[in-house]
Amino acid sequence: MKSPLSWNRIPRVQPDKIHRLGYRQATLPQESWPLLAYGNGRSYGDVCLTESGTLLLTRGLDRFMAFDRHSGVLRCESGVTLADILALVVPQGWFLPSTPGTRYVTVGGALANDVHGKNHHVVGTFGHHVRRFGLLRSSGERMECAPDRHEDYFRATIGGLGLTGLIEWVELQLMPIQSPWMWVESRRFGNLEEFWSLNRDAETKWSYTVAWIDCLASGSKRGRGIFLAGQHAPPQANLPSFKERSRRMAIDPPVSLINHLSLRAFNALYYRQPVNPCGALQHYQSYFYPLDTIQDWNRIYGRKGFFQYQCVLPPSVAQDGVAELLNTIAASGQGSFLAVLKTFGEKPSLGMLSFPRPGTTLALDFSNHGEATLRLLDSLDAILREAGGTLYPAKDARMPADLFQSGFPEWERFADYIDPAFSSRFWRRVTS
Repeated sequence: MKSPLSWNRIPRVQPDKIHRLGYRQATLPQESWPLLAYGNGRSYGDVCLTESGTLLLTRGLDRFMAFDRHSGVLRCESGVTLADILALVVPQGWFLPSTPGTRYVTVGGALANDVHGKNHHVVGTFGHHVRRFGLLRSSGERMECAPDRHEDYFRATIGGLGLTGLIEWVELQLMPIQSPWMWVESRRFGNLEEFWSLNRDAETKWSYTVAWIDCLASGSKRGRGIFLAGQHAPPQANLPSFKERSRRMAIDPPVSLINHLSLRAFNALYYRQPVNPCGALQHYQSYFYPLDTIQDWNRIYGRKGFFQYQCVLPPSVAQDGVAELLNTIAASGQGSFLAVLKTFGEKPSLGMLSFPRPGTTLALDFSNHGEATLRLLDSLDAILREAGGTLYPAKDARMPADLFQSGFPEWERFADYIDPAFSSRFWRRVTS
């Protein structure tokens, strides 16, 4: 089989071996170290890749082990996807308390990257809702980790990039809902200053908040965009029908379809789309996972792939820092049509290497234009260093070691909990 890729298709590296895990087959090979778990390949960059050793394919660990319909406690193997969970629990009045922008990640991957969602300011990260999990070490030891049992390994594994051993199963506390529908308000804002005002007000009233921004706009229009605020809808007698319409990016173009002209046209059209400032019903799938309706959407960027750049800036410098980042991007002409702006809440993350922390996060995708794109990203790194910010390992393919180490000050303590058989290209890159 072809070597598994990360979602952005950068870098392309080949492990020595691929080992499939499945029911009653969660044993670790003793030869061809290092080992690294690989779920559904939705990470960006090299946190899920190794150019040597063995990739452990975990999608075969796909059993539901227990589900209490009254308490909302669910236990499943680590290869189960969030889509699998939602298909089971939403009809029974439960939902994931924290979910990223795709439901096609595995539970093990969500835990290993301590993913977050649009409601971080209310509920924190995915790790805050993990009750316990099973960890298989290369020594053969099986550890059940929880806040009160092997608590150091609990903190190390949440956001631990899959390096503390194989996550075999996870037990989650789900949240109750009364409907699969959301009530969503959307508002157009003209610049960054309007965003900060909208966001401050919305976070006091809404469970979910996020904004799309036009990162090519400059001057008085810098940072213009669409603000989305949502919450789970109450039960209603007459709900609209919903059927997800899925399309596929069927071709693999030799060059990116995202260029300066197409990006400006897309951003202008997207900014002028109809909005609903008074609110409207929207199904949870289209609200949380709009890109999931386009299968293989990563192909839009062509065979060279793309870089995702997701950063976080401390609260005290966020407004000036985001403005400077957008000025640099607009001047380069290498904008992103997937530009997302969101503020994190104050709830401390549990993981030693968890990315979310108080501040503002900006996520962007850039077509891979080689050295020109790398120079732009280096310029953005310089702004982050000055601001005391950092990058998200789950969405990184080229972060400098100094930026990782300054942004994750517990990295040396975390290293004490790494399984000696486990490593990744990312870890070797940022700690060498």
